[in-house]
Amino acid sequence: MLAGDPPDHPINSLYLFLFTLYSNAMDFAEIILKNRSYRKFMEKQPVPEKVLEELVNYARLSASSGNIQGLKFYISKDPEQNRLIFSALRWAYYLKDWNGPEEGERPAAYIILLGDTEIHKTIEVDVGIAAQSMLLGAVSMGYGGCMIGSIDRVSLRKKLEIPPRFDIPLVIALGKPNESIRIEDTKEEGEIEYWRDEFRVHHVPKRSLQELIIKSF
Repeated sequence: MLAGDPPDHPINSLYLFLFTLYSNAMDFAEIILKNRSYRKFMEKQPVPEKVLEELVNYARLSASSGNIQGLKFYISKDPEQNRLIFSALRWAYYLKDWNGPEEGERPAAYIILLGDTEIHKTIEVDVGIAAQSMLLGAVSMGYGGCMIGSIDRVSLRKKLEIPPRFDIPLVIALGKPNESIRIEDTKEEGEIEYWRDEFRVHHVPKRSLQELIIKSF
C-alpha cells in the first residue's frame, strides 16, 4: 500500500501496483493502436491466472450503468475447457472460407462475460465498457484478444454448466497474438470488410476522421 492511499484504493491490487512500478508502460495511443481483434495466438504460451484475474479487476473498477454491477465472469485457461469454449464460437463474419484458428494458433485463455439477471436484466452498456477495459489492459501487459459475440449459447451453456440465471452476451479470447494486423483507410466506395492477403496479413479498413466528425465548433 502506498502512503496516504485509502484502504480500498485500486492500487492495492498487488499485481497492478508491481506491473505499473516495473514495466515500461505504453502510452495510451500505442495501446489503442495495438488493441486489434486478434484471431490467431501463440496457443502454447499461457496467460497466467493472475493476469486473467487482473483483467476482470479492470472490468470491476470500470463504469457500470447505474452502478448496478450486473456482470459476472467465467475464466478459463485450461486446455480442455478452452476446447469446449472454442467449439461454440464463430470467428470471422467476413472471412467466409475460414473456420477459425487451427490448433496451435487458438486462444490460450478465455473470459466469458455473464449477465446476472437476478441483479439486472439490461447490461448491454456494461458489456462494452467491461470488454474494452479488459482488452486495453491485456494489450498493456503484452497480450491481445478478440471480442466474440457470435456464440452457440445453447451449446456453451450446456458444456460449461452455466446456470439459467446468467445471460451470455460476449466471450473474450485471449493470448499472445500471432498475426499481423494492418489498419488502412476505407476506399472511396466505403468498403469496410476486413480481409487477409497472401502473406496472412489481416487488413482492417477504417473510415477517415473527417468522415466521422460531422461538425466542429
